[in-house]
Amino acid sequence: MTPLKPNGPRAKNAMTLIWMIFALEIVSFISGYFQYNLLESAANGASITPVTATLNDLREQIIGIIYLIVYIISIVTFIQWFRRAYYNLQLKVPNLLFTDGWAAGSWFVPIISLFRPYQIMEELYNESSDLLEKKGLNVNGLSTKYLFWWWALWILSSLVGQVVIRYTLNSESLDDMIFATTSGMFQNIINIPLALLAIKVIKDYSKVEPILFDLKDEEEVQEETLIAE
Repeated sequence: MTPLKPNGPRAKNAMTLIWMIFALEIVSFISGYFQYNLLESAANGASITPVTATLNDLREQIIGIIYLIVYIISIVTFIQWFRRAYYNLQLKVPNLLFTDGWAAGSWFVPIISLFRPYQIMEELYNESSDLLEKKGLNVNGLSTKYLFWWWALWILSSLVGQVVIRYTLNSESLDDMIFATTSGMFQNIINIPLALLAIKVIKDYSKVEPILFDLKDEEEVQEETLIAE
């Protein structure tokens, strides 16, 4: 039988990157607040020096570039963990609804990306729980109650992100810039609990996944019985 592949290091990498995103969300929110105050001052007729404006833009650009790099890496590490977890489950539970290829590819397909990753994550949790319960093992730590909120915040963040990008790229007035800034801060507020939930989702499953490695399939039990006889 094909052996399961270790997934602990991938889980650790994914959680580390998401913790970095968590920290950057806080930094980005603070930076956005400074920019909001600057824009409000300008809108109220205050004089903003070129140096102040330049330093503000430079700070926002640096944070934005760092965030983008870490965000892309975090997506890669999360999907690597997600796909490996589903691949391992396939070896223990036949006839899952999807393939491990879908566990990675579903994030990038329009429309399908709105629901398929959640379906796969939910199946990952439910099928693992059912398998362990059939073996008489306690799986109280593997609950799907956080999955809905994790996915709801992910969808909300994605929608708000589209608004932020559109207004940031097409801002033609101070009001547009203020709206883009406040929208960005609102997305930061959403992403902070989103990051914590994503970490919990990975951490909870990672506590259970090693148990799957120790489970023996019926074929393995039969082989050991024959050898013993």
